[in-house]
Amino acid sequence: MGLIRIGTSGWSYPSGKGTWNGLFYPPRAAKGFDELRFYAEHFDTVEVNATFYGQPRPEVARSWVERTPSDFEFSVKLYQKFTHPRMFKAAALARAPGNEGALLELLAQVTRADIDEFRRGIDPIARAGRIGALLAQFPPSFKKDAVSTDYLASLLRAFSDYPTAVELRHASWSDDVAGTLELLNGFGAAWVQIDEPKFRLSIRQNFLPNVQTFYYMRLHGRNAAAWWHHETSEDRYDYLYSAEELQPIVEMAGAAKQLVRKLYLYMNNHFAAKAVVNATMAKHRLGEPISGAYPPELVERYPAIQPFVIPATSRPSRTLF
Repeated sequence: MGLIRIGTSGWSYPSGKGTWNGLFYPPRAAKGFDELRFYAEHFDTVEVNATFYGQPRPEVARSWVERTPSDFEFSVKLYQKFTHPRMFKAAALARAPGNEGALLELLAQVTRADIDEFRRGIDPIARAGRIGALLAQFPPSFKKDAVSTDYLASLLRAFSDYPTAVELRHASWSDDVAGTLELLNGFGAAWVQIDEPKFRLSIRQNFLPNVQTFYYMRLHGRNAAAWWHHETSEDRYDYLYSAEELQPIVEMAGAAKQLVRKLYLYMNNHFAAKAVVNATMAKHRLGEPISGAYPPELVERYPAIQPFVIPATSRPSRTLF
């Protein structure tokens, strides 16, 4: 039976309609309040999203290690240049509107220097033995063909000394299950199992482990109406799984746990701390210990967790004495 770790995708959502402030964290962070330290009182792993938007920096990674318990693990998402070249080019163009045409194409090409920079950035986590996995999340437009297969193989080769999980979302990868498994298994990479709204060209998965070393599952929510059409990107993740919806998912996770050495389950439905709630519900249903005190604001908003969490006494007492 393998070890299971359950957490959320990211830990800091300070702004927007779906902020965690005022629910999981104080409305306005008090001086000295550390979101990561507080998060680590409740979960033993987190999926780092910040590294998708910018190359990791060693000093920042070192501070993450220092602010969390020695058994806390980080799964780290690869920088967008490795998986989302169009998004990278758009961000580069926004920073410097003059970088167009051939120069922009050149900027989007992954180099050895890019790989080395990412490796240096996460080295403090690796040296501490605190890396869960590297997450290579590809966009729905990443289709299976000779070019993409060769590129994925080269990326896995470049990070072959880390446990790597690959999230593929286009149906062409599941249409050729044998070919996809041959590629991933050859590098010992876990095929990320995802729960999200399904469309005509969405990948189809059976939620079975493909390697014995580890299993990686991500829950994005099922907000199909806002998936492609939304006012802000956070609206896509405005979804709370009910206990009934979670049950078959945790049953699959429980079964997979019997077949692998370690299992990671991350909730990415982060809007208004719903990921925290569903991660806690999943821990409870899988018999994992519930740690840390939960703010009363969160428990009042999501009463489903009330029976099995310890409420924090963060509000002033209304008694006379």
